[in-house]
Amino acid sequence: MSIAQVRFPRGRQFALTWGIPQHFGGMTAAMLHRSRAFVREGGVSLTVLTLDDRSDYPELEWKLRADGELSDEMQLLNIWDWLRENGVKPKTGNHRPAAPLEPRDDDDVHTRDGVVVCRRRSKDSGDLSVDRYRDDGSLLMTDREGDTKRSIVVYDDSGAPVRSWKSLWAVYRYWLDTLTEGKRSFLVIDSKTAARFVHSYRRDNVITMHLMHGSHRRADGSETLSASRRESFEHADQYDALVTLTQRQRDDLLTDGARPNTLFVIPNSRAHTPIVPATAHHRGRGVMLASLTKRKRVSHAVHAISMARKRGFDVSLEVYGDGPEKERLTSLIEQLSLEDAVTLRPFERNAAARFADADFSLLSSTAEGLPLVLVESMAYGCIPIAYDIRYGPADIIDEGRNGFLADDGDVESLVRCILREQTMPPEALVRMRRKAQLFSTRYSDPVVARRWARAMEVALEAKRTRHAGELPPLVRARKSVGRLKRRLERVTGLDR
Repeated sequence: MSIAQVRFPRGRQFALTWGIPQHFGGMTAAMLHRSRAFVREGGVSLTVLTLDDRSDYPELEWKLRADGELSDEMQLLNIWDWLRENGVKPKTGNHRPAAPLEPRDDDDVHTRDGVVVCRRRSKDSGDLSVDRYRDDGSLLMTDREGDTKRSIVVYDDSGAPVRSWKSLWAVYRYWLDTLTEGKRSFLVIDSKTAARFVHSYRRDNVITMHLMHGSHRRADGSETLSASRRESFEHADQYDALVTLTQRQRDDLLTDGARPNTLFVIPNSRAHTPIVPATAHHRGRGVMLASLTKRKRVSHAVHAISMARKRGFDVSLEVYGDGPEKERLTSLIEQLSLEDAVTLRPFERNAAARFADADFSLLSSTAEGLPLVLVESMAYGCIPIAYDIRYGPADIIDEGRNGFLADDGDVESLVRCILREQTMPPEALVRMRRKAQLFSTRYSDPVVARRWARAMEVALEAKRTRHAGELPPLVRARKSVGRLKRRLERVTGLDR
């Protein structure tokens, strides 16, 4: 093992998310990138776990591998596909079977090769029922929710009920127990939806680390907790560690009353970016990578370009992304007669490379966790211009030195930042591009992977210490000596 290689504590590595959308965004992209970095920098193998009912995971995995999103040392497992292939360990007891759902026209049906693998009763019917099937069409599981109780039953190949649970979370816990096999495992939870059940998953052998990709506060500027983050916040002490992307969010979490066992600040990382000469950037050309949703406020960027052009500046903007706001944004561009200046491009997996010859980038979101798109822009020497929102831009941009910060939601302030960048002397702009490129190295894969390795080591030792407090003094002393020995072995590389 190279002395430069990242040394993770020994144990299995898992990344848990709810699902992988067809056109996934920042959180999923960051999770997959981090996982690849763990494998490449630390020499570990890693399994990505998903909990959704997507029926095309075999095709998805093939595509992700073809696109380089999954490396050879990474595995992708979906809970329902895993159960279809592996089944469950039978358990004695009274497992009451349920009759399969009679097909209805309004059912949500997932098929694979013409075979129904999931049938979900429409929510509008008020009957929360789901049937899952194996690839050969045989019944795998029935899920029925009554007024006061829930019954989830698994069936063997012959249709006999062999195991049952009273909650979906119990199924998830069974799956994780089976995968970890009682051995030391590190579980990084990216999805806030998946994190809701993990706070109930307490195992001596599993270190749970919830990474908060977004703000725990509402996007209206208040200090009110976001409804989607409330549960993770209130159960912060039930994860072995919480991880935020920025120092500012870490401070806000503590101010707001979160009491995690351990709390770390670890940003998302980026791959190596070729150094781009300053002469490659086309003056006045802006690039924006953003999904076309209300949260991204792309309309603010469009208005800013319009206002800058009316003041005599030859600026343009290319926006890469898809989403429900596309039609409205297209109409706005036509309304402002910007067809030759603002272009909406479809989503591109490697769109960050567009920063290589762009002059500046724009970010106008209402809220972020840590917008890695700003770091990617900097890495190419493209000057980032962003609203000063929670969280991220102020942690990345040193105002006037490697980019510009505009007042949150103030289009006029955004315009002023664009004009400041456009009127900079060439020599000063070259210096700013170099400072931006230098700053981006703080987010390189090796640097960030080392921070994760150290956080895992600290979380592991903290969990051992919490458990040791309940042990006799002599046993605690022996464990302390063991911890010191293991730490020395990791530092020297003798544990490999």
